[in-house]
Amino acid sequence: MTSTYTGQRRTQLEALAELLPAHALVGRMVGGDDPVLWVWHPRTGRQTIIFATPSTSAWVFLWSPGGHGTADDLEGTVRAVAAVLTDGE
Repeated sequence: MTSTYTGQRRTQLEALAELLPAHALVGRMVGGDDPVLWVWHPRTGRQTIIFATPSTSAWVFLWSPGGHGTADDLEGTVRAVAAVLTDGE
């Protein structure tokens, strides 16, 4: 059964995905009824999966290793993901 948050989760992840190209990142939505965003850096080959979940104050994005950001600061979230995947490149 699809979660009541599926549509909202997808919307949050799509908003984040729109900003990826400006930071030299590529992404793809995967997961069907439980969407996640697969993100990678084409030059380094590094990749991660970003989850979105609601919290008491905002939607939160989580990724490995230990990354997190909020939907209230999409640019900051993309910069944080890019820093992990480029590793100072």
